[in-house]
Amino acid sequence: MDLLSIFSIILLLAALVDSRHFNVMNYEATGDGQSDDLQAFLKAWDAVCGSTRKNPTLIIPKNKKFLFSPVTFEGPCKSNVAVQIMGDVVAPSRSTSSWKSQSEAWILFANVTGLKVTGKGKLDARGSEWWDYCPRVSSCIKPVQCKRPTTLRFLNCSSLHVSGLTSVDSGRDHISINSCQHGTFSFITLIAPDESPNTDGIDISNSNNIAISKSNIRTGDDCIAINDGSSYINITELTCGPGHGISIGSLGKNGTKAEVEEIHVKNCTFNGTQNGARIKTWQGGSGYARKISFEKIQLYDSGNPIIIDQYYCDCKGEKICENQTAAVQISDVTFRDIQGTSNKKDVIKLSCSETLGCTNILVENIHLTSTVEGEEAYSSCVNAHGRSSQSIPPIDCLLG
Repeated sequence: MDLLSIFSIILLLAALVDSRHFNVMNYEATGDGQSDDLQAFLKAWDAVCGSTRKNPTLIIPKNKKFLFSPVTFEGPCKSNVAVQIMGDVVAPSRSTSSWKSQSEAWILFANVTGLKVTGKGKLDARGSEWWDYCPRVSSCIKPVQCKRPTTLRFLNCSSLHVSGLTSVDSGRDHISINSCQHGTFSFITLIAPDESPNTDGIDISNSNNIAISKSNIRTGDDCIAINDGSSYINITELTCGPGHGISIGSLGKNGTKAEVEEIHVKNCTFNGTQNGARIKTWQGGSGYARKISFEKIQLYDSGNPIIIDQYYCDCKGEKICENQTAAVQISDVTFRDIQGTSNKKDVIKLSCSETLGCTNILVENIHLTSTVEGEEAYSSCVNAHGRSSQSIPPIDCLLG
């Protein structure tokens, strides 16, 4: 084969590789952080989603800052697509006309199979503009009129892979996973001030087989919240704090039925969080939360290291929070190998429904101490059934 033929083959291979890469700059994006690049991103998405090449990739290049209005990247696509975020992405100011529709999410991926979102880029949602404009108001007092947007939402996606991203200052939750199956999330950093309202790290609902690992979440609300319809969720090697801990729930609000099972949290660290391992349900609900485990947890100066709260209420004394007999059934919960310090005295609280109670609660190999000067840590229970072993403080209140 002569040199000319070899050179021609190299050019052909390069062209084939390039045809799988869809750089937003080739679709008239400016990348100046001021102009709205929405149309360029939509054109690039249409191209990558419609490509029949193997693993087509939408490229958001480094050393650029892209501003765009709320956007929906809609599937299904013709191939398994990838989005590589290497540059920074910033949301438009809250005061602009971009938000007239009161979008629930700034960036939404919907109905996409085999989606891969990776990169070292940063998503900046300008959440501080929303926190004051839409302060946290209890939904029990009146309907919420002002809704802050989620930064990144995945809706009805399957075989999903997200890795490497950083999200700062979300208006509401950073990442929302709704009605998704088989997803992995790793090496993610989510940051918002500890006083920022409702800035959950990751919210999961109606989804199954989701794995979250090797990530760092520092927010003003739950690091991870697992809600109704979720099952087979695995969380490992997560660093959480500040924030409200890792929560199952809240479940059963306004008498609703909840179904959550096979939730497993392991090898996680909590730094200065309001809670550690938490299950929270409202009175009056129904359904179940079962087959749940929290294992190998380290806490540093965290409130409520271990807590089941079946009397959860953020209504500040409103009538809806009066005692009700119906409850979500909690069962088959394990707290194992949990140690560290708490800024409270009651470090283990198992407050279960007075009518149903919690069943098959296992607490073992616990070592928790209080940083409250002159006070010893203790445990408390309400109608909690199970057993404990090797626990400091002891849990004498568990029922057989």
